[in-house]
Amino acid sequence: MFLRRISLLKDKITDSRQYPFSIPAIARLESIELKSNITFFVGENGSGKSTLLEAIAYQCGFNIAGGGSNNSFELEAAKAALSPTRQLSLLKVIYDLTKDNTSQFIIATHSPILLGYPEAQIINFNTSPISEITYEETDHYQITKGFLNRRELYLKELFKE
Repeated sequence: MFLRRISLLKDKITDSRQYPFSIPAIARLESIELKSNITFFVGENGSGKSTLLEAIAYQCGFNIAGGGSNNSFELEAAKAALSPTRQLSLLKVIYDLTKDNTSQFIIATHSPILLGYPEAQIINFNTSPISEITYEETDHYQITKGFLNRRELYLKELFKE
């Protein structure tokens, strides 16, 4: 059994000015359809990715500090600080656990390597309301690609006085 929809029950919110409902992406959230067994949440720090991930974990009965049970896992890669080699290894683990359609991953990340997982759904928290985005449209991909292709220009712009 997989999670296929995330909905904000607005009629249960007593004060929409309180955290986490004051986060713009969360405030405008109606629902998110999960179309893949691998879903990534992307966006700037403070955009609500981890907050929503923790709410999902809590509602599903998981330990909100991480981990998992019943062969289902939630993972926040940003806190794992994996090297590029370990990120590739993690992609293989995700593949192995999802190839027989028995596992689901919802991951908040800034990693363009992880975001490259084939056929994963990517949800962008930098927009309000939250919306689906392609891999190539993510800031993570565009900035990393630009930096790798034109490092000198990026550094020159950063260090100009």
